[in-house]
Amino acid sequence: MNHDSPLPPLPPLSPRPPHHLAAGPRRVLTTAQLRSHGVPAAEVDDRCRPGGPWQQFLPGVVLLHPGPPSSEERLHAALLYATRERSVRILVQPGPADSTAPHYEDAMITGPAALTLHGFSSAPPLPSLETLDVLVPRLRRLRSTGWVRIVRTPVLPAPERVAGVPVAPVPRALADAVATLDDAAAVLRLLTEAVVGGHCDAATVVRELTGAKLLNRPHVVNAVDSLVAEGRAVAEDRLYRMVREYGLPDPVWNVDLHLPGGPHLGGLDAYWPDQAVAVELDTRPSRQGPRREGRLPGGSLPKDVWSEHARKREHLERLGITVVHLTPHKLRDAAEQQAAVIRTALMAAGDRDPAAYVVVLPR
Repeated sequence: MNHDSPLPPLPPLSPRPPHHLAAGPRRVLTTAQLRSHGVPAAEVDDRCRPGGPWQQFLPGVVLLHPGPPSSEERLHAALLYATRERSVRILVQPGPADSTAPHYEDAMITGPAALTLHGFSSAPPLPSLETLDVLVPRLRRLRSTGWVRIVRTPVLPAPERVAGVPVAPVPRALADAVATLDDAAAVLRLLTEAVVGGHCDAATVVRELTGAKLLNRPHVVNAVDSLVAEGRAVAEDRLYRMVREYGLPDPVWNVDLHLPGGPHLGGLDAYWPDQAVAVELDTRPSRQGPRREGRLPGGSLPKDVWSEHARKREHLERLGITVVHLTPHKLRDAAEQQAAVIRTALMAAGDRDPAAYVVVLPR
């Protein structure tokens, strides 16, 4: 067999009458797709004339009916616009494949529309959105147009599929939504729902906002400060529930440790004095980002403060106190595993040398 011989040409797509296309499950197609269905450009132009049966919805994208588009049609049209130069290869082909959900290459819905699709009650309903944001790789030669705003990123995240549409993960969609908002209350509502609703933790939100260079906006910084406090309250509630639901012995909650007549050793979220086992919630956001009056936006801590946290832990462990660090992410996604870690530390207490005597005071 001659491996250098050219491949035989693919057979042309069989034409389908235009009225069959308009009656199909997806009534938004690119002009390239219409050509592949046997509809020439001249006929597309004629059908898109004022009063005609079709509409030129976006550059290179046609709505195959004269009425207003549905929210689903707007979403697919925005994605078709962003992928139209390759849409014949990756999208709808005639025949049975018409019934399958389209796959869009290197494009996904982000911003407020993505949050709505993720189920955020604080995000606007799709019909009320004047603009839809589409996330694409930075090097794509593509411009915003009409009601589609192109958002670029050097590294495209893996999309999540919601209602047949590729959608940016919540942290990325959140950052893109916040970038369009000037209202601090609206920003705080979105950030709070992301954390309280269990979509992501405060540290992840701050990291994404830092990467998007949004923490130089005072109203965003103020919202993030409130978010960090809210995120800690949520994590504390999860810690209480974990202890109760997995049958751990009751600790003393929110205490300060001191050496007798000596220095303050630090605060702990939970402490079992008889076993000298401590739990500390680590709700600190990433230390990345610019400083603001000695600390980082959103409650992030300078490097010397992070070093102080490490010294505190080392000091307690030298005194024979076992310190278990828990993050909001671990409490949310692996509570049973974290309860097992604490239970193991409590059971191992009898095999360790006795811990130094410390004074336990309410925090």
